[in-house]
Amino acid sequence: MSDSLPSLGFAGIGLMGLPMCRRLLAAGFALTVWNRSPEKCAELVSAGARLAASPAELCRDNDMVLLCLADTAVVREVVFGEQGIALGGHRGQLLIDLSSLEPAATREMAAELAALSGMAWLDAPVSGGTSGAEAGTLAIMVGGEATDLQRAQPILLALGQRVTHMGGVGAGQVTKACNQMIVACNALVIAEVVALAERSGVDTALLAEALAGGFADSKPLQILAPEMAQSRFEPIKWHVRTLLKDLDGAVKFSREQGSAIPLSGLAAQLMRLHASQGYLEKDPATLVELYRGKA
Repeated sequence: MSDSLPSLGFAGIGLMGLPMCRRLLAAGFALTVWNRSPEKCAELVSAGARLAASPAELCRDNDMVLLCLADTAVVREVVFGEQGIALGGHRGQLLIDLSSLEPAATREMAAELAALSGMAWLDAPVSGGTSGAEAGTLAIMVGGEATDLQRAQPILLALGQRVTHMGGVGAGQVTKACNQMIVACNALVIAEVVALAERSGVDTALLAEALAGGFADSKPLQILAPEMAQSRFEPIKWHVRTLLKDLDGAVKFSREQGSAIPLSGLAAQLMRLHASQGYLEKDPATLVELYRGKA
């Protein structure tokens, strides 16, 4: 390991956090990990990571702390709760939040953390799913100070193929909300298309191939259409609850900005309907079931 590499703490060893931590270890970073369920850290500890007893301990002897957590409430608890990062942090350290959160809450928490501990905040949500996390091909959209991003660049480039500075703190989260609006609406219409083609007697296994390269083509189409056609819903790579959370966040943010997002608002309601039918923790490929009916 190079002495010039910053030492890192990482909180949130889930579907995305685990492969990202694997990549950081492979890149030679000294890594300390924490998760509410510590058993999820076992693989990383075996690979050379150190296990922290609390979020506050992630700040001990580490230059930067990364978060990959479920939502705004969880991030707030990990940062400001009992034995939170705010208690262990100090000026000169950098928090890099890879989670997808509400932009306004991100700005508030960044200001509060700076006042309490002096730590700077980068919001750096990612897009590309678990496959992108495993391959290091994530798209990373960043909000924060340019000088802080410069410090974080080696870490982010170990995780993604493209890092874009979108503006001040919160700008990364605004960009991620836009990303999720497109992804969720796309997933819903792909589900409609597969169900319609299915009822019409078309071989839906050929849809993604037939539309490849045309204006309708997209990564969601190439991933979801074959899975929907074959009812291949496992292994779960992401969750309906994640898209629902992000759509609800986008709707809330649009109200705050006085901006109309009628398609995404409808998508949120359709996603909520699907979730209420027992699919909250399932893969979004299951959205096709919303349109198949019982026929």
